[in-house]
Amino acid sequence: MKIIGFNGSNRKNGNTSKLLESVLKGSASLGAEIKLINLYDLNFKGCYSCFNCKKRDGEKYGRCSIHDDLEPIFKDIENADGIVLASPVYYRSVSGEMKSFLERLLFPYVTYTTPPVSLFPKRIKIGFVYTMNNTEHEMRENGIDKNLSVFEMVAQWAFGPVDKLYCFDTFQFNDYSKVVADRFDPVKKAKQRDEIFPTDCKKAYDMGIRLTQS
Repeated sequence: MKIIGFNGSNRKNGNTSKLLESVLKGSASLGAEIKLINLYDLNFKGCYSCFNCKKRDGEKYGRCSIHDDLEPIFKDIENADGIVLASPVYYRSVSGEMKSFLERLLFPYVTYTTPPVSLFPKRIKIGFVYTMNNTEHEMRENGIDKNLSVFEMVAQWAFGPVDKLYCFDTFQFNDYSKVVADRFDPVKKAKQRDEIFPTDCKKAYDMGIRLTQS
């Protein structure tokens, strides 16, 4: 059993990273081989729209043809049993780095047929982890969950069943007095970090277990 986690945040010790690490620890607790990849460490861009992955009888049909740091990672994913995609929410969607990764990951495997089918060689489990400064009410009121569900829907078509975890109202700054962010209450934010975030980490750990179970 192999589970690969992808961190779509540049902060390697931030909320997103900690939740992703909790997911992987949950998988490792059942003996899974785990791997963590920080997308911001890689050299790649989003989809080029070259359509080589869609050419009939093409050499790269169903595969991305771009040669960059993602090429070996896509091969690794085909040998995995599950992947975890963790990202902060920026402007009601995943981070730019995660979006570019998802474009490259998902597009080659989903066909332009009616109905769409998957060219991925097997079914695997997918976990999505989102961190955001919004409350749950704000997320639903602003339709952020609907924006995010687009990636979840395509991932389910391409790979298999999707699990997801939202982390709300996150603690963003080590010292709120050093930033212009008067709309936020540092005391309330610290309370979220100390009382709610540990529960979110436990939920992430449990997700890792679910991803690893048959």
